[in-house]
Amino acid sequence: MEKRWYIIDADGKILGRLATRIATILRGKQKPDFTPNVDMGDYVICINASKVKVTGKKETQKIYTRYTGYPGGLKKTTLKEMRAKKPEEIIYHAVKGMLPKGPLGRKTIKKLKVYSGHEHPHKAQNPVELK
Repeated sequence: MEKRWYIIDADGKILGRLATRIATILRGKQKPDFTPNVDMGDYVICINASKVKVTGKKETQKIYTRYTGYPGGLKKTTLKEMRAKKPEEIIYHAVKGMLPKGPLGRKTIKKLKVYSGHEHPHKAQNPVELK
């Protein structure tokens, strides 16, 4: 089974719709011989992650939480702060929630490459642009 490389430009795209498209390609659900328990998906390069759009008041009301491991170590970050510090994590986090939990999901998410700008180091793979 040959793995293909796709490139998606996130500039002006809505976050949820973009994430579902990426998750479908990563799982391989668009292929006619899809099997749920086998990693059949392709690689996805997502560029311009900092320019992804969200609707409504999500820019200030959507909160990402993480735990440091220490007592009282719950950290909360809004989407606006995340866009300023680590814009790649916005798309990564949205796609990861749409993949299966467990070993297959952890293996699948490694095929996603997200970059905040227009440049990426995967020119040698000759990625096909998805619209």
